[in-house]
Amino acid sequence: MEKEKIVSIEDRIPKLKQARKKKANRRLIFYLSIFFFLIAIIVYLQSPLSHVKSIIVTGNSFYPEDEVIEQSGIAKGTNIWTINKEEIIQTLENDPLIKNAEVETKLPWTVEIHLIEHERVGYIKKENEYYPVLGNGTVLEESKIKRLSGDAPLLLSFSQEDVLVEMSKELSNLPSNILNIISEIHWTPTDKNKNDITLYMTDGFMVQSSIRNFSEKMKVYPSIASQLEPGSEGIIHIGVGAYFEPFNQEITEEEIISTDGDE
Repeated sequence: MEKEKIVSIEDRIPKLKQARKKKANRRLIFYLSIFFFLIAIIVYLQSPLSHVKSIIVTGNSFYPEDEVIEQSGIAKGTNIWTINKEEIIQTLENDPLIKNAEVETKLPWTVEIHLIEHERVGYIKKENEYYPVLGNGTVLEESKIKRLSGDAPLLLSFSQEDVLVEMSKELSNLPSNILNIISEIHWTPTDKNKNDITLYMTDGFMVQSSIRNFSEKMKVYPSIASQLEPGSEGIIHIGVGAYFEPFNQEITEEEIISTDGDE
């Protein structure tokens, strides 16, 4: 057998030193990279590059963009990393006209505010002028108009604010295809039920119902109206059940239409 080659310690020392040096250099580069990265972040945070330069507002119809921005408290030049989204959202949603708000930051310097406003569900009349009513019952006193456009029903005799609020919330949950064919809604309370209402529809029918669960009950209206003879005149009662009552005629069994629902 050949004699094994023996490497002396003197031959290995230079290689060990070289390996240690490479390892130390890699460690130094790693720490320097972290150091300069942190320096870059500090410089960025202190520089105009991190300041808000663009504020975009979407979904606003009641307020102009500049009023929404002012209400949010965001200003150009604000450090984008100091913006408290939750606080801004809470501030905006405290406004009675705003149903939902979202705030989004987009680097390097853009802030987007997305709004969902309460929808107009009706009008009330005061001294020959009409005021829009929102889905939360808020009356827009500063948005009065002289003539109705037919885009929402006229709400009459709603003298109690809590009743108007409840009615408005029900209308906000009503499908638009049904809301658009309601011309007038009258609050007609009785000793038995303070929630009774009478509706006048654009197709000529009257409807008697109740505010409670109104949005659910009225979903059957198109089906009921489609079953009636053209030119029929009368009242459609929608409550526990539903039936049609012709004007000046007695109700027959054939005119009773059963539906599910509660008063």
